[in-house]
Amino acid sequence: MKKSIVYDGREMQDVDIQADADRDAAMLAFLTQFITDERRQRFEEILDYRTRHVTVVLEDIFQPHNASAVLRSCELRGIQDVHIVENMNHYDVNPEVVMGSTKWLNLYHYEGKEFNTPDAYGLLHERGYKIVATCPHRDDFTPDTLPLDQPIALVFGTEKLGLSDYAVENADMHVRIPMFGFTESYNISVSAALLLYSLTNRLHESPDIPWHLTEEERNALRLLWTRRSLSRIRQYERKFYELHPEYKTPDL
Repeated sequence: MKKSIVYDGREMQDVDIQADADRDAAMLAFLTQFITDERRQRFEEILDYRTRHVTVVLEDIFQPHNASAVLRSCELRGIQDVHIVENMNHYDVNPEVVMGSTKWLNLYHYEGKEFNTPDAYGLLHERGYKIVATCPHRDDFTPDTLPLDQPIALVFGTEKLGLSDYAVENADMHVRIPMFGFTESYNISVSAALLLYSLTNRLHESPDIPWHLTEEERNALRLLWTRRSLSRIRQYERKFYELHPEYKTPDL
């Protein structure tokens, strides 16, 4: 059986990719006529700063305010993918805090088992990420010294307990944010914002790190964002398949 790869957040076989890519290109060309020139230009401006070189993993976050604030920081700093591990706690989002940021992100959920962190780590390693656990008591690296020559996945833990032992011990590296007060650690949403601000600034300033999206990834996001921008997307898609029956499959 051929190895599955991820294309626009869907598990697909290698042989299916070109057919779907052709369909998606045609779909994008069709849907683009229904959004404004200003919106299309905004997509291009945002895509210039989008990256998958850094991704974020949230292990068992349960406070909706903090969970939502992390997603908002990810979107604002150009992080496209967020991996959400649900072990004991269900991941809830506060819509007043998230401010629509989930509309522009790819969210990957790991649930269904008593302990799902190994599945997340395994998938990220398969995709070439070095896993970086955020730990206030480990002195491996700071935001200024953390290596960025390879893609990294920053792992954040619960508000009170922090990361699980498995998440800490099976990480490839550890990072801490320097602190100079009596309090033991930053709030998770603050930690995420500080780390992402520092690391994405380093990426933007680097002439050597290939942190930008590929053109194929940009096209996939153009389509995703265009679809999410249209309130009557189902009607537009039905019209597309009427005009292009060659792309319609039995399950559509």
